[in-house]
Amino acid sequence: MDETRRVAGILLCAGSAQRMGFDKLQTPLAGKTAIQRSMEALVAGGVTDLVFAVNDGTRAFVEQLRCPLPRRIVRGGDTRQQSVQNALRAADCHIAVIHDAARCFVSPQIVRRSIESAIRYGSGVVALPVTDTVLRQDEAGGVAVVPREHLYRMQTPQTFRYEEILRSYALADGSATDDCSLYIAAGYTPRFVEGAEDNFKLTTPADFARAERLLTRYGTGFDTHRLVEGRRLILGGVELPFEKGLLGHSDADVLTHAIMDALLGAGSLPDIGHLFPDSDPAYAGADSLVLLGRVVDALAEKGLRPAHVSAEIIAQRPKMAPHLPAMRERLSSVLGLPASEIALSATTTEGMNDEGRGLCISAQAIASVF
Repeated sequence: MDETRRVAGILLCAGSAQRMGFDKLQTPLAGKTAIQRSMEALVAGGVTDLVFAVNDGTRAFVEQLRCPLPRRIVRGGDTRQQSVQNALRAADCHIAVIHDAARCFVSPQIVRRSIESAIRYGSGVVALPVTDTVLRQDEAGGVAVVPREHLYRMQTPQTFRYEEILRSYALADGSATDDCSLYIAAGYTPRFVEGAEDNFKLTTPADFARAERLLTRYGTGFDTHRLVEGRRLILGGVELPFEKGLLGHSDADVLTHAIMDALLGAGSLPDIGHLFPDSDPAYAGADSLVLLGRVVDALAEKGLRPAHVSAEIIAQRPKMAPHLPAMRERLSSVLGLPASEIALSATTTEGMNDEGRGLCISAQAIASVF
C-alpha cells in the first residue's frame, strides 16, 4: 500500500440505539466498547486518519478516547446518510473507509482488503453472498422464490476513492442507509470484498448476547493434594469435619486451586504455580479464597471477568454433597458471580486410584470469562 496515500477511516458513532434499548456503542464488551474495537480494527487495517461522527451521547467518550492517529470529530446528523456526508466533508484523503462502529468485530484483514480494492478499482465494498433461500410475499399473500444467485448482504466498511463517494453523496436524491447504493446511483460500479459472518451489526439485545458469546474464553484446571493427619480439610473455602486434611504450602484447597487455574487459562495468564509459588514463604498457609480474589483482579486488569464455573471434586471420603451449597456461596462472594453460575459436583472413584484409596483428593474445573 502506498504509504503517502491518505486513507481516512470514517467511524459512525451517532446512532440512536433505539432497538437496542441501551447505549450499545459505549457498553463494554470484554473490557472494550464497540467504538474502541472498531477504531482498533481500522487502525490495524491501514487507515492513516480517523473522522468520528458523533452525537451528544457519544461525543464525550470519543473526545477522551486514546487514538493513535490524527483525528477529527464531527457532529452526526439525524440519519446515517447525513452523518456520513458531514464526515466526508471533514475528511482530507484519497480513500474513504466508511464503517459503522456497531460492527465492532470486523477484522483488520477485511479492512485492508477493502482499502486495497478501492485503490485498485475505485471501491471495496464488504459484503457476503446470500446463502439462504429467499422468498418474497406480495400484498395479496402470494409467495415467490427469489433466486439467490448474485444476491449480497451488505456490511461495512464500504471503501471508495474519496472524490467518487463525495460526488455520490452530493448527487443523492432521497435517503439511503447504504453508501454503495448512492455510489451505484451516481453511475459507478462497485467492487465487492468478501466479509465475514462475525462482522455483524449490534442492533438488538440478541446481537449483544451473541457478541458476548463470541468474546467468551474458556479454560480448564486440575489440582490434587495428598491427605494427611494433622491438617484441616478445606474445600471451596469451607472447612469440612474429617480426620485428615490436604497437605500443601497454602491451605491446599484443591477445589479453589482448580478453579483458579481454569480462570487463569481462560485469561491466557500464568498458572498458580507461577503466580503463587510454594517457594515463597508469603504464601505459607495462605487462604486460597484470598488468592482467588487476586486472580479475579488479574483478569480485571485485562478487561475480563468470570462468566461461569463448573467444577468437580474427586474423593472417596468424606461425603461432599452436604457441603456443596456452602462452597458455592463462598466462591460466589469472591468471583462476583451469582451462585447459579457456579456448578459444583462431587464423585468417587469406586475405591480405585489414589482418590479411591483415600490417599488424596483431586478437583477439576472448567471456567469461562467475558
